[in-house]
Amino acid sequence: MDGDYVIGGVFSIHYDMHTVKHNYTTMPEPLSCAGSINSRGLRFSRAMVFAIEQINNSTELLPGIKLGYEIYDSCASVSVAVHVAFQLSGGLDPVFNTGDKCSKSGMVMGVVGVSGSTSTISMLRIIGPFNIPQVSHFATCACLSDKQQYPSFFRTIPSDQFQADALAKLVKHFGWTWIGAVRSDSDYGNNGMASFLHAARKEGICVEYSESFSRTDPRSRIQRVADVIRRSTAKVVVGFIATGDMKILLEELSRKPSPPRQWIGSEAWVTDRDMLRFSFCAGAIGFGIEKSVIPGLRDFLLDLSPSKVAESPLLTMFWEEAFNCRLVKSEATDRSVCDGTEDIKTLQSSYTDTSQLRITNMAYKAVYAIAHAIHNAVCQKTDSTTQCVRFTKLEAKEVLNQLKKVNFSQNGYDVSFDANGDPVATYELVNWQRNESGSIELVTVGKYDSSLPVGQEFLINRNLTWVEGGTQVPVSVCTDSCPSGTRKVLQKGKPICCYDCTPCPEGEISNATDSFDCFPCPKEFWPNAERDLCLPKPVEFLSFNEPLGIVLAAFSIGGACLTIITAAVFYRHRSSPIVRANNSELSFLLLFSLTLCFLCSLTFIGAPSEWSCMLRHTAFGITFVLCMSCVLGKTIVVLTAFKATLPGSNLMKWFGPSQQRLTAVSFTFIQVLICTIWLVLSPPFPMKNLTTYKERIILECALGSALGFWAVLGYIGLLAVFCFVLAVLARKLPNNFNEAKLITFSMLIFCAVWITFIPAYVSSPGKFTVAVEIFAILASSFGLITCIFAPKCFIILFKPEKNTKKHLMSRGL
Repeated sequence: MDGDYVIGGVFSIHYDMHTVKHNYTTMPEPLSCAGSINSRGLRFSRAMVFAIEQINNSTELLPGIKLGYEIYDSCASVSVAVHVAFQLSGGLDPVFNTGDKCSKSGMVMGVVGVSGSTSTISMLRIIGPFNIPQVSHFATCACLSDKQQYPSFFRTIPSDQFQADALAKLVKHFGWTWIGAVRSDSDYGNNGMASFLHAARKEGICVEYSESFSRTDPRSRIQRVADVIRRSTAKVVVGFIATGDMKILLEELSRKPSPPRQWIGSEAWVTDRDMLRFSFCAGAIGFGIEKSVIPGLRDFLLDLSPSKVAESPLLTMFWEEAFNCRLVKSEATDRSVCDGTEDIKTLQSSYTDTSQLRITNMAYKAVYAIAHAIHNAVCQKTDSTTQCVRFTKLEAKEVLNQLKKVNFSQNGYDVSFDANGDPVATYELVNWQRNESGSIELVTVGKYDSSLPVGQEFLINRNLTWVEGGTQVPVSVCTDSCPSGTRKVLQKGKPICCYDCTPCPEGEISNATDSFDCFPCPKEFWPNAERDLCLPKPVEFLSFNEPLGIVLAAFSIGGACLTIITAAVFYRHRSSPIVRANNSELSFLLLFSLTLCFLCSLTFIGAPSEWSCMLRHTAFGITFVLCMSCVLGKTIVVLTAFKATLPGSNLMKWFGPSQQRLTAVSFTFIQVLICTIWLVLSPPFPMKNLTTYKERIILECALGSALGFWAVLGYIGLLAVFCFVLAVLARKLPNNFNEAKLITFSMLIFCAVWITFIPAYVSSPGKFTVAVEIFAILASSFGLITCIFAPKCFIILFKPEKNTKKHLMSRGL
């Protein structure tokens, strides 16, 4: 249609074209489309005509100016699109006009289209150098946002970069980490999928396979892609595919049953109602352009009479296909002639369906964007009226510059372009759901708005149905999530989503699913059995509440009571010969020290404290030295008493009672001095032992100075050895009063116990170290009281006839 300014339109109304055979001897046949009409593409072109008619009837936009249009069918072919581009850039006037004033009807001020990214790029290479702006309604390749290469390109549909990010977030939202990817082998599919895969990697999503194909490929290629989908383990398939390509693929998949797959679709095919006939894709979800309403469009689309249809070859072809009749008699077809009863209002077709106007509104807005740019270039508003100069010489470059500034609202939908020629990206999340009649319909279940803050762009506000009508979100992972207490170990040669779940090492936990690392617990904590929580380590020490502590405490108290009973027996019979002969003063002092020895073992039981740690070792050391001093004193007394009976001997003058007391005090004072130095320089202190056992804490007394501890033990051992040597020297005394033999035997037991104690003490772990020390104290104490006092008590209590001086001095029994 002619006009003062002409807008070009290029749409994919056919999906195929006649194959041109070149024999290089004759002129090739003109390029022409073939196959059936794409009703959806036809609707896009009719929406452009409707928009131009609205503008021509408007009193606000381009008043007094008539827009014309030239609409072409690209046949979804790059070669046809290039041919059309040459026609549009070369002008439409058949005769060159040199007049000063003309309508310039041949000038194309802008182009709406094309319906594909590859064809759009091809056209831009031709019309771009002429600064003819091209506003696409369906070319979404992110590559077209490059203003260095495509400075004259604009679009009313968002870039695939936004859609790719939205699809990656959608896949991540539902926990799918193992997916398949299929794309059209075109600029749309390749660039869109590349953007999606880049965004998916950032979200931690792995791709099992990525296949590409084109509807022009041999069937074997399509079959191979279909077989890859059937054999894959990924249950979710993302398709960045053009409508024509997707139709071919789904037809191939429908020929042979395949495992159910959850399809995630790009806007090119997921909102195409012609695709809903593939029922095995029920549950598919994807992002589509927002559903819109264009007042009056439906009536315009249905306003087709046979006479109007006959004026357009495309409408004629559509009419004949839709009603299976022919408007004009032709020998080329066996269809009957249309009888005039055909009613387009009863036709169920994508052309007449205006319930899901999405891309149609993009074409509608593209026409208005060019019209506003022309308006801003040729019209001026004065007061309340707008004046437009009809015969203004307008260059396409001026329209291009004005397009960058347009900002208007049409039917409530905002239209503007950013620096890259892109609009604000908003999508609807659509779901293929079965209705009550069993047919599949498009249902809007959510929204994506890139202009919202990060994390708030994505919204789902309705329930979804999934593959095979399921209500539970399908699972598509290479490996199930690793539970808490385990960590991921990647499988060699496989993507990061394929891994083994390995339990955390000893002492480490992971408290989150799918953790790559386990973390050690703090020093005083240990993992629970599941290794997902750090719990305080149990504190272990020898307590009065456990069986071992109770037994040792009982023996300690029992030993002290036995010693007290022995002292009572000796005190009761203190005037008897056997008590008097055994130096009763040293005997009572020895019994007192043994009582302290038994009781000091109680300080080793219970939770160590600063005072108990210092008390237990020093009390043990001092009381045992006092005990050894008394035994040593008794041994010297026995030895000197019988040596003094020799003629000329006066030994008893040098070791009387005063010397005996001084000996015991002197030897004990040396131990007190050692202990004092130990406590002053480096005293024992309570310590949490975290090294003996990993899973529990041993509360124990650290020695402070190991030298001090072994000096205390060494001094006790030195006295014991000295006492043992003196006792051996007294072995020839009378048998009935040979206390030296009893002392010798007790010292043998004492030395054996403490020699055994050293390796046992060093090697015993935890609280058993304390138990070994208590056992050594009790064993040596029981050895002393048993060997030295038990025979005497037996005679006092059960053999009183032997408790005489005569019997004690005799050599026979």
